[in-house]
Amino acid sequence: MKKAVFKTNINCGGCVATVTPFLEKANTVKNWEVDTDSKEKKLTVAGENLDKSEVISLVKEAGFEIKEKKSLFGF
Repeated sequence: MKKAVFKTNINCGGCVATVTPFLEKANTVKNWEVDTDSKEKKLTVAGENLDKSEVISLVKEAGFEIKEKKSLFGF
């Protein structure tokens, strides 16, 4: 399963509730979670055929900022 981590401004339960219907309709996302306690408000998504551009588009459509978090190791 592929996994990706993004920096967002999804910072509370209400924000998670707002973005939920958008991520639920993602065709390539099987699991996702937001760490609202982290400084970067990390959104972690996973799926067999994960499409990062679909995730970015849906989160933006929900009204939030999102940027892919790059690994320290370049992968």
